[in-house]
Amino acid sequence: MSQISFQYPYLLLLLLTIPLMIVYQWYFDKKRNTPVLYSDLSQFNGAKTTLRIRLRKLPDWLRMLAVGLLIVAIARPQTHLSKDERSIEGIDIVLVLDVSTSMLAEDFKPNRLESAKEVAERFIKGRKSDNIGIVVFAGEAYTKCPSTIDHNILLELLAGTESGLIEDGTAIGDGLATAVNRIKDTQTKSKVIILITDGVNNMGAIDPLTAADIAKEYGIRVYTIGIGKMGYAPYPYQTPFGKQYQNVEVKIDEQLLKQIASTTGGKYFRSTKKSSLEEIFNEIDSMEKSKIDVSFYKQTKDVGQKLILLVIAILIVEVLLRKTYLKTNP
Repeated sequence: MSQISFQYPYLLLLLLTIPLMIVYQWYFDKKRNTPVLYSDLSQFNGAKTTLRIRLRKLPDWLRMLAVGLLIVAIARPQTHLSKDERSIEGIDIVLVLDVSTSMLAEDFKPNRLESAKEVAERFIKGRKSDNIGIVVFAGEAYTKCPSTIDHNILLELLAGTESGLIEDGTAIGDGLATAVNRIKDTQTKSKVIILITDGVNNMGAIDPLTAADIAKEYGIRVYTIGIGKMGYAPYPYQTPFGKQYQNVEVKIDEQLLKQIASTTGGKYFRSTKKSSLEEIFNEIDSMEKSKIDVSFYKQTKDVGQKLILLVIAILIVEVLLRKTYLKTNP
């Protein structure tokens, strides 16, 4: 838990001036308010003490409170840098996402790529303590987002992932190798790659099975997901008359994806609809749990500024009371 400390604690000795102010105020009031002698006080019997009279000392007490708070503020109160050690479930994950134009097929709604992004987004939000990165590939591969615990920026980059920005094709080996390179040297006990594709490896400089062997050497499990319905899928294309659709055959090299998963100790999944894709991610989420000991730190915060604002507010109230409702003469 955070505790309050003071950068200049010796300044708190100035709080001793508050009792002196009280004594001085009592003495000043006694000098200023000369007693009036009456021979008969019967005329005051039953007189009620008004709220105004009850509050006549309030401005003085407010000023003393403001002085006290000001002294505390200049002593620089700060929150401690607290440390909380506990075990959490955290692993290294890289999402490898196929962004080839075939991912625009609309056998998933709105299409395969957007469905994969939506499900991946929910998966990321549920893995709060994991380092997660994103690699995208088509005819070539690149890192969209390095592994990070800052999931806000990760989700922004995932949302901005589109098809058609790099050379078309399906370079599964390059995508896998790029992901392996991203997490091979991390110190976490569990390293996972989730590879999503809807095609057959037809481009790239690295053979997918070679990339799988490298992943195995570094203790990285690869879960492969073939996305796309069986048979044919509607694929959109632009014509002078607007968007048209053509049924194209769904070709997924399931044998290759199974072999990649088997080599690395992972598992192959086939997703033919969005709900099954969600179930796949849920299954991976339940399988990949690893307890790690971590330390959480809280930054030191200076709270003196807030006290100064409070002092200003109190002084404003004091002045207003003295000039209006609790105004006295002289």
